This record gives sequence, C-alpha cells and structure tokens, in this order.
Amino acid sequence: MKVAIVKYNAGNIYSVENALRRAGVNPILTDKAEELMSADKVLFPGQGEASTTMAYIHEHRLDEIIRNLRQPVLGICIGQQLLCKHSEEGDTEGIGIFPVSVKRFLSQRHEDKVPAMGWNRLNIKEENNKAGKGLLMNLGNNPYAYFVHSFYVPICEWTIAEANYILPYSAALHKENFYSTQFHPEKSGKVGEQILKNFLDL
Repeated sequence: MKVAIVKYNAGNIYSVENALRRAGVNPILTDKAEELMSADKVLFPGQGEASTTMAYIHEHRLDEIIRNLRQPVLGICIGQQLLCKHSEEGDTEGIGIFPVSVKRFLSQRHEDKVPAMGWNRLNIKEENNKAGKGLLMNLGNNPYAYFVHSFYVPICEWTIAEANYILPYSAALHKENFYSTQFHPEKSGKVGEQILKNFLDL
C-alpha cells in the first residue's frame, strides 16, 4: 500500500509518520502532485497558524491537488480546519471540502482555558460505531482522544463524532472520500492506533 503525507509548512507531521510506521506502513512525505494523486491513502496532518499555512498551500497549488484527490484522505488538527471553507484564524479561506466555517473558542468561565489541551471524550454517532464500517469503528465504550486547539468546527451535517469543551463541536468529519479529526490520533494511544488502522483499511 502506498501512503502519502502532504508535505507543507506545518508542525507535528513527523509524529504522524512515526505512528504509521508503527502500524506497519512506510509513508512518503511529498508535495508532488503525481505522488499524491497515485497514493492509495493520503494524510493531511499538522499543527500551525491557518493563514500562513494556507498561503503556503495556495502558493504551491496543494489546495487544487487535495480537492481533486479521489482516494481516502485524512485531515488531522489544522488539516481538518483547512479542509473547511473558512477559518476565523487570520480570516482565512480554506480548501472548501467541508462547507462550514471554523470558529475560535470564547471562554465563558475562568476555568475555560484556550487553547483546549488534553484528553477529551469522543461522542461517536451510532451509525459510525458499528463493526465493519468507517473511520471510528471498534473504539470501545467512551473512547478518549488527545486534543490541542484554539479553534473548532461547529456541529454540522458532516460531523461523525462530537467532543465538548466550552460547547459541543465536531471532533471528526466525513464527506465522500474525505475524513478528518480535530484530535491527534498519533497521540491518542490505543484509540488513535485503531483509528489509523481503520483509515488504512478503508
């Protein structure tokens, strides 16, 4: 299986690369259109600031490449946010796979710290938690995943899992061949390992 990771100016990409190696896959890290288009699976992970990251992606025409991918694609953290149409971070236009706008967390109480950082429970929509189906199958009861983020995707028709911090928001999305998680599977222990396995098995 040929697995490609989108190479762009984002942090935390190498931890995803290492997690895939632990899953028995040797991914390629690339920004070349032909390598991304010919891969069996593509991951779009990372951490970073939306406007500068999107400027790099647009300059290198990676947005056009990603929009035209037809194999399973997994966006992680800022990858999920940039797959949306717009982000409040830097008033940034995204790639537009998910036609929804990314919002900034607004603290309601003193104990509401931003960024949200740490473990949080996933509330998976029932139809996405059945054995043999989808990105989020076989995760057990009340699975927890690891999050680090100041911005979130509101609940929408493409939400397949929710988390709650200050308010309910989208922990994972799915539309056609595009999947995404706000949390970091590569930092989420056994739950994250299962999610990456599920993605590789799609």
